[in-house]
Amino acid sequence: MSLRWLTSLIIVMSASCFTLTAQDPPAETPAAAALRIRRTDAENRALFQSAETLPITIEANFGSVTRDRDLESTKQFPGRVKIADGDRTVEIPVQISARGHLRRKTCDFLPLQVAFSKPEAKGTVFDMRAAALKLVTHCNATSQYEQFILKEYLAYRLSNIITPRSFRARLAKATYVDATRGKPLLSRYAIFLEDDDDVARRLEGKASDRLKIPFVQLHPVALLQMMIFQFMIGNTDYSIMAQHNIRIVETSVGLTYPIPYDFDITGLVRAPYGIPDPRLHLRDLTHRLYRGPCRTVEQLEPMLNTFRIKKAEMLAAITSVPDLNKFNQGEMTRFLNLFFSMIDKPSSVKRYLIDTCVKGGL
Repeated sequence: MSLRWLTSLIIVMSASCFTLTAQDPPAETPAAAALRIRRTDAENRALFQSAETLPITIEANFGSVTRDRDLESTKQFPGRVKIADGDRTVEIPVQISARGHLRRKTCDFLPLQVAFSKPEAKGTVFDMRAAALKLVTHCNATSQYEQFILKEYLAYRLSNIITPRSFRARLAKATYVDATRGKPLLSRYAIFLEDDDDVARRLEGKASDRLKIPFVQLHPVALLQMMIFQFMIGNTDYSIMAQHNIRIVETSVGLTYPIPYDFDITGLVRAPYGIPDPRLHLRDLTHRLYRGPCRTVEQLEPMLNTFRIKKAEMLAAITSVPDLNKFNQGEMTRFLNLFFSMIDKPSSVKRYLIDTCVKGGL
């Protein structure tokens, strides 16, 4: 082997080693590692790893819970939750409280907050860091109201299809037992909602209580995506600045995301106790109103196309909701198809998404 050839080989090998070293990713900082661990922990919550309906029994003094109508009350009532774990039944002590605003005034059966005893919940689907979970309930005992729960669950499913920057929801079939008599009251569908802080952890951020956030301070893509989603489901019952039915997530890199929830007062769900805000001059919940930032047709088109791409998946989700009746399936299909017809033509986009746009924030 000649000296010249050997020298050339050493140079090539050295250069290759340098290239490989230069392409190695930078070492993960402790802060980045902590965010990743938090994100992975939240993503892996057992409750949201399955789309199967969760059978559950909740025992409490529901007479006392239902009488707690004070909007400022945070009173808790002891109870138990029973779930199947293989061949055995697990009982978890819980503290139950009433929640909500409009539904607390109008519903016979109130939406609930369920705080699980962490030692007994360990190893079950309710093994999590959250202090408590929201449970969306049926409001009134009729089968019609149970359909509204299924329709609202679909709204969460649609938001998950559009973006992971959304609340996850788990459908449950809840049997409610009166603790004073030990007798079942009724069995109805209900929805467990993901904890606010877990949503934030999945985005590697923290939930914020900051109010009066203008559009310009929000992630522009996330803001536009959320606003078009709200328009699609016919939702005007929210405010970013007041954090009404919106949670704000702020990240360490300066990104701020608006995450919507609570979809009963929408054109898609049409809960009978809901009416449009009179200031918006809408005749009915099914009359859509875009309240998002002002963009041109050309600027809107890429985002609208992301919705078109998901159209088939969203329509298929309607028929996948268990026990959603044929009438409601057809009604919701027509409502979504009307949205897609609205975004099909530039003239229609201008009319519905540009002429009504909002400057600054809401």
